[in-house]
Amino acid sequence: MKKPKIIKRFCPHCKKHTDQKIEIVSSGHKRGSMRRGGKARMQKRGLWRGFGGHGKYSKPAIGSWKRKIKNIKKTNLMFTCQTCKKSMGQKYGDRAGKFQLV
Repeated sequence: MKKPKIIKRFCPHCKKHTDQKIEIVSSGHKRGSMRRGGKARMQKRGLWRGFGGHGKYSKPAIGSWKRKIKNIKKTNLMFTCQTCKKSMGQKYGDRAGKFQLV
């Protein structure tokens, strides 16, 4: 999918349509494995040992090859107003195999 680098859209801060610069930003960060409720933390504390089923700490019922996955991520765009220099994220992401700013 191709999008122009500068697009005209509504700016809620200026309260009018202005030229806005588009940039692709990273989708965020991954959760740490030693956070509360994390599988690695529970295993290190030994809370998954003992008798009975281990529930969330055991292997999944179906194999990883059988689980459904989405192989195309949504693009995370940031719009920056050229007049007031305020930035705002997009409301809905687009799914595209290739994303390019032209």
